[in-house]
Amino acid sequence: MTSEPGPASSAEGASGDDAALRRPLPEAVRERVIEYGSDVLGGLRPADLPPVLRRVARFEPRRRARLAGPQIAAQLESDPGFRARVADRVGEVWPELAEGLRRGVVPPAADPVAVGAAAYLLRPEGWREVVEGVHGELERRAEVREVDAAADTIADLRRRLEELRVGQRAELTRLRAQLREQRTTIADLRRKIHGERQRAREAVERAEQAIAEAAGRSATTTTQVSAVEAENRRLRNRLAAAEAQVENARRAARTGRSVDDARLRVLLDVLLDASHGLRRELALPTSIAAPADLVADDHRTGARDVPGLGLPNDDPALVDRLLTLPRVHVLVDGYNVTKTGYGTLPLADQRTRLLASLEGLASRTKAEITCVFDGADVDTPVAAPATRRVRLLFSDPGETADALIVRLVRLEPRGRPLGVVTSDKEIVAAVRREGARTVPSALLLRRLEAPG
Repeated sequence: MTSEPGPASSAEGASGDDAALRRPLPEAVRERVIEYGSDVLGGLRPADLPPVLRRVARFEPRRRARLAGPQIAAQLESDPGFRARVADRVGEVWPELAEGLRRGVVPPAADPVAVGAAAYLLRPEGWREVVEGVHGELERRAEVREVDAAADTIADLRRRLEELRVGQRAELTRLRAQLREQRTTIADLRRKIHGERQRAREAVERAEQAIAEAAGRSATTTTQVSAVEAENRRLRNRLAAAEAQVENARRAARTGRSVDDARLRVLLDVLLDASHGLRRELALPTSIAAPADLVADDHRTGARDVPGLGLPNDDPALVDRLLTLPRVHVLVDGYNVTKTGYGTLPLADQRTRLLASLEGLASRTKAEITCVFDGADVDTPVAAPATRRVRLLFSDPGETADALIVRLVRLEPRGRPLGVVTSDKEIVAAVRREGARTVPSALLLRRLEAPG
């Protein structure tokens, strides 16, 4: 790549001061240099772009600086022409600073980071000393910040120590008061324990008395239980006698019923033998098809019924006819429709506009609608929320939206009405072989733009 050197490159050639720095640029100066290079990179002609930076030149400046920072820094160090263009831009943005550096004068109120970046790019006489001075100034400021932070930390620690001392004294006072209260509570508990022991002895005496009374009641209860058991044995004997009588009555009833059942069985056998004999005499087949089955067979021998097959592709009523079919499933080739209707919009806006229109159509018609897009241009495809009526699908890596649409058609049960909205001739041919009705993209766009 050849280019005319700018003012900065001319000054650099005149000074002959191209030796490397004794130590790397400060990180803040390096980031500022990369930022300047990233800004200039977007305004260069394709022929003037360094080869290693051409792939990031179309990114926005912050993304270029983030993704290709090391490459930009290396190109500024090794490519005088690229560095000269960046230096020209710095001279345009900071004319006073650039002029002062060329004269060997550093403005005292200038930002050290801007001074270091401008000196590195312009490279006037003694630029290394300027960068080294910036290095020292940034280190001094960092040390001052560290000292201030240490002083703040010490002051904070002293304050916290004093608070801890005050809190410790208050806690000690509280614990002493609590100890006095605990001693008073212990004395009260001792008095209560003495009273509880006295009541426990009285309770034991009452329990012994109750045990004696229970023993007497137990003897009485044993006598009563013996009498009840004797009465139960007598009642069981009477119950067994009653059950024997009931069983005898049931056996007699079953005997009478079995005679009637035998007569009915003989009659049925006679009728069955007569019907079998009549079938043999008439030579009737064992099974015949119903008339409705014959009509269904005639229909099955023909081609699969495609919904709306009789309407031409440019008929405005085709979309409405398709959407009124029960349990219809409409598959939309997303980008084929959007690029037909509003292909000048960005892809994300195309998807948003189409999905909003299909959402309204699905709400009005209650039809099942699936919109399919290529997933190659989407970093992380996200499925539509569950509250939407339109199903949104992106093709997987290595699979096109066309193949996904054909696969969806093949997964549907044969006999369900299917419509595929696309103007792609390959998809049209593939889905028609599977028995789906195709609708041109322009016809759907006309239906979406129509009021109501």
